[in-house]
Amino acid sequence: MKIFGSLLLFMAICTMDMCYAQTCCSGGVPLSNNLGLPNEGKGAFTLGVSYDYNNLNTLNAGSDRLDDDSRLRVTNSVLVSAGYAFTDRLSIESLLTWVNQLRTISQFGNETDTETSGIGDGVFLVKYAFPDLVGEKSNISIGGGIKIPFGRSDFTTGEGIQLTADLQPGSGAWDFVGLVSFSKNPAFRESATLSANVTIRFTGVNKDYLNSTSTYEFGNEIQGNVGYSDQFLWLNTLFEPSLVVKYRKAFVDKINASNLPNTGGEWIFIRPEISAALSPSMALVSKVEIPVHSFVEGTQLTPTLRVTAGIFITLKRKNNTILNN
Repeated sequence: MKIFGSLLLFMAICTMDMCYAQTCCSGGVPLSNNLGLPNEGKGAFTLGVSYDYNNLNTLNAGSDRLDDDSRLRVTNSVLVSAGYAFTDRLSIESLLTWVNQLRTISQFGNETDTETSGIGDGVFLVKYAFPDLVGEKSNISIGGGIKIPFGRSDFTTGEGIQLTADLQPGSGAWDFVGLVSFSKNPAFRESATLSANVTIRFTGVNKDYLNSTSTYEFGNEIQGNVGYSDQFLWLNTLFEPSLVVKYRKAFVDKINASNLPNTGGEWIFIRPEISAALSPSMALVSKVEIPVHSFVEGTQLTPTLRVTAGIFITLKRKNNTILNN
């Protein structure tokens, strides 16, 4: 009974903390945000290393921003992407991650930091392309795969209390990931590209949550992007700026198969991007993601700013584009 009472007390404390500023749906490793390497033709191998900075310093109740900056959440991630094309249509893609998460609580002139670092979860996809399916210079690609729980999900505080799921590097669960992407060079400007993609993630259950006393399931997720890019030559370097509108919907998390308050929501972001081809096989890519609409269930910290920058190398390239946006 003493152990059971202690568990109930811990769960109550966690719940109170989540009711104030739960961040499960907005923080963490940006897996879905960094999928979708292009098929560069048979035998092409693409490798990318990126750094992702995600700042959450906006407290929302529904769509209303609250005048409260006592909590800050920062996620720093290192992302390693790799892709290989077996044919002009069939390819594979993987994404491996390392993540550092920091939560700072400021109260009564004091700051309390909670920080975790470690290998995060990874994704493996198989993709198939349908070139010119909806017209000349068009491409549709579909893919499916799994998110593998490489990361730890059992980090504890200095007092030995296990941290909540949103601060763990890993989820402790296997997920299914699906991807559909479309791109086309419009007739009115051959150097431009119209693009769209949808990523879905059906989450599994972590059956070892809180030292195997509970189960935890992050909410399913759907994410869509629509973008326009163009190319121009400057200082003998090919630049490709683009503008992307992103929609993300995260469903509520579940603990012991019951909905967890203050999780889930939907967001709309604007994402300016630019890539610079340093050589025929190497490109620098950077993007800034700014929220323009946020609606969260209950009260949650929500994204304030995200910045991503990386370098991509493609061997045995087939065309002049390193990345499809």
